[in-house]
Amino acid sequence: MISILIADDHEMVRIGVSSYLMAQPDMEVIGEADDGGPAVKLALELKPDIILMDLVMKQMDGIEATRQIIESWPEAKIIIVTSFIDDEKVYPALEAGAVSYMLKTSKAGEIAKAIRSTYDGQSILEPEVTGKIMNRVRKPAEAKHDQLTARETEVLQQMTKGKTNQEIADELFISLKTVKVHVSNVLAKLEVQDRTQAVIYAFNHDLVE
Repeated sequence: MISILIADDHEMVRIGVSSYLMAQPDMEVIGEADDGGPAVKLALELKPDIILMDLVMKQMDGIEATRQIIESWPEAKIIIVTSFIDDEKVYPALEAGAVSYMLKTSKAGEIAKAIRSTYDGQSILEPEVTGKIMNRVRKPAEAKHDQLTARETEVLQQMTKGKTNQEIADELFISLKTVKVHVSNVLAKLEVQDRTQAVIYAFNHDLVE
């Protein structure tokens, strides 16, 4: 029997899901929680095979509850069952340690199938969730120099020519103090320690004028 804990702040949802799962020959609902806090407590006490976790609850949301459960019990298998498909919900939930992510609009049979698959060690994601993850993976990471302003890029290009701060100020018709601020910003945004590393970065990324 697959033991299951249901965490959802809507009583009717808990009743409906519990009734369906208890009718399955290989499943048993051993606990229910109406908020994240009680879900954490019951999860650590009962150690169910599967935890069905809602995301939005009144006191403690499902993301925080998932995080706390995983911190104390890394082997826990948590399936998020929610109505939300937003990026700000999906990624934090998976990063917190959820194994699978299902929508409440899924058919009862699909949730039961997800429970069995997750129990067997698989990770089950709704097609919409998979699509979002793939889009994020395909999206090229922002280059560090993309954060530079036009003036900071000009200062960096002057740095590649070996010019001092005063020479850069004279070339760009700005004050020495302003140049120093720009140089400091360039080093911070490129995440380098000194001018030499900044110049090397500029050459490696074809930023030389």
